Amino acid sequence: MNAPAGTLLMTGGSRGIGRVAAERLLQNRPEQHLLLTVRDREGGRLERELAEVTGNPHVSTIACDLASLDDIRSAAAEIGRRLDAGTLPPLRGCLGNAGLQLVSRTQATADGFEMTFGVNVLANYLFLRLLLSRFEAPSRIVLVGSDVHFGDLRHNLGMVPAPRWDDVSQLARPATGPGANSVTEGRRAYSTSKLAVLYLVHALARRLPPGVDVFTYNPGYVPGTGLVRDAGPVTRALSRTLLHGLRATPFAMGPRTAGRRLAHAAAGPRPGSSGTYLDRGRITPSSAESYDPVREEDLWNSAARLCGLPTEAPTNR
Repeated sequence: MNAPAGTLLMTGGSRGIGRVAAERLLQNRPEQHLLLTVRDREGGRLERELAEVTGNPHVSTIACDLASLDDIRSAAAEIGRRLDAGTLPPLRGCLGNAGLQLVSRTQATADGFEMTFGVNVLANYLFLRLLLSRFEAPSRIVLVGSDVHFGDLRHNLGMVPAPRWDDVSQLARPATGPGANSVTEGRRAYSTSKLAVLYLVHALARRLPPGVDVFTYNPGYVPGTGLVRDAGPVTRALSRTLLHGLRATPFAMGPRTAGRRLAHAAAGPRPGSSGTYLDRGRITPSSAESYDPVREEDLWNSAARLCGLPTEAPTNR
């Protein structure tokens, strides 16, 4: 097998649709090296399993807890060292699949940020800011979003409350007081974080050089992926049983189909113009609320301050 010509960095590739996508990428793209972030010390095991299942040895891991800004900085610096040393091929893509949904807004990251916003938004922001100069054209960045950002019955059957935008510093702060430790607030934090992902993608698309694209990918509802692992026993039971029946409808699909489509979004033919929203692979307008340049730029600049980075003026493509 020839040496790969480029590297794809992936978060959230150890289980669920991410694991399926990782296997698919290794099977279909032998010319690409897959670099996976892992939160624990089991990176070697994951590398061996993926290489054995796919027959492709071009896979490696890097330790990184996405709930820690210091971990992200260390991982980005190590990726830079590997690129400079030639032990990693040039960076040509990033698939930001990691994400979580909690049952409250009270949990905090290592840096004191609200956990859902910290992992789903700030981790993506910091990783990409630190690696922006490393992407070589042609490159593609894909961040996983969700149709819960629409906040309506049509897109989530009323299971997740609509997002509630606020000052970014407030969204990044763990909540206190009555109701903060509730499933409703946890789910609202999730839908709001996915609206923020769209703002981040739009702001990023204005800054990337030609040949480096960014997209938001919505996998739809995928029962059985572990996203609700922090939910109560009733919700977990529904996800395992009743909600699995939704796979027979256009509203949902199984993990293998979702993972296959995610891999295609990351490494298939260019799906469209940079900054667009891919609903299960199809270019579709996101919600009207998700197109707001003022919010997008405020999120970009506020995230810079929260992550200890300088802000900078928008750069048109």
